[in-house]
Amino acid sequence: MDLLIRNIGQLIQILEPGTGRIAGIDMSRLNLIENAWMSVKDGIITGYGPMSACNASAKNEIDAQGKIVMPAFCDSHTHLVYSGSREQEFVDRLHGLSYEEIAKKGGGINNSARRLRAASEEELYREAMVRIREIISQGTGAVEIKSGYGLDTESELKMLRVIRKIKETSPLTVRSTFLGAHAVPPEFTGNQDGYVDYILSDMLPRIVEEGLADFIDVFCDKGFFTVENTARILEAGASFGLRPKIHANELAFSGGIQIGIKYNALSVDHLECAGKDEINALLESQTMPTLLPGAALFLGLNWPPARDMINAGLPVALASDFNPGSSPTGNMMLMLALACISMKMMPEEAIHASTINSACAMGVEKELGSITIGKKANLIITKKISGYNYLPYAFGSRLIDTVILNGNEIETKYYSYD
Repeated sequence: MDLLIRNIGQLIQILEPGTGRIAGIDMSRLNLIENAWMSVKDGIITGYGPMSACNASAKNEIDAQGKIVMPAFCDSHTHLVYSGSREQEFVDRLHGLSYEEIAKKGGGINNSARRLRAASEEELYREAMVRIREIISQGTGAVEIKSGYGLDTESELKMLRVIRKIKETSPLTVRSTFLGAHAVPPEFTGNQDGYVDYILSDMLPRIVEEGLADFIDVFCDKGFFTVENTARILEAGASFGLRPKIHANELAFSGGIQIGIKYNALSVDHLECAGKDEINALLESQTMPTLLPGAALFLGLNWPPARDMINAGLPVALASDFNPGSSPTGNMMLMLALACISMKMMPEEAIHASTINSACAMGVEKELGSITIGKKANLIITKKISGYNYLPYAFGSRLIDTVILNGNEIETKYYSYD
């Protein structure tokens, strides 16, 4: 074998092969082994068990010294390819302006679109790789990245080509999502239907031709795209074999959850506005409800009803929504803590939500998201802490000691934005 990790204090999130999403009461149960070992060969988990039964050896060994070993996080919703930052909008919100008011004065998504259109592909890649190295250092092993800051064909293609280059050059597992319907650009002001026509006739065929997207997304919400617009885009995406992942119900009860379910969305994301009707609809589907606590915190929104969803029997996933306007961090350890502190999820539930369930929300659960023989060895080794309950408890501390991706230890120093 290539790697043996000994003396693990807690080996957590152990699942049998073939286990998919974890829902309802099962989210409160976390399989673990105290004082454990784990073996890895060719980047794949090959064995684990109690130290009392360990008779293995390897050319590379790590003495975990009583630390926690767990699967790396899967971040199933980000926008981390962008140019510059938007801290002035943060100050505008502190002065009392709403999300919609900031957008009307030229801020929001169109602000990022102007910057991105002016940036070169190489500039975008260099900026994005700083963020990629940062999220790796924070324990992320898989990430979904959306387009949607281009809002014209060439700029959307540019974004998706950057995402493809990240796939090719980083150790992360990366999935890409076409989000041309993120906002209506200024050149289509007052003509949303015309912009949807442009997405379908020009953007989408070019993107499919180059094989740049794994999924398709629409921001179906108040002030953005209607249910009717969303249906047109999802039907077109389905004709090209692109499964939906939907921005839904962040700002209002928009119908985004229901239209996502109708078109077999892999996930519906945000869900700050979700009640009994939305929960009942999700219970009849295989669509993963994905909650983005970073956005709710940063924008001062209502917290998504995680407790109601889990109590009703649903699975829940967590993601960071890493983007410059509403969640400028990809720190999944922080998302796990916010889920517990502000959405009243238990630590076991938050761990499921940020690993196996978020893997399901980006379609990588067969290879990632749990300690399972045959899955990729994408792992976090924490600092020496008392147990997994300490992870959300010490929400401001740097708790990660080592990150292993594809069986290889990764440098985890923090990178500056200079």
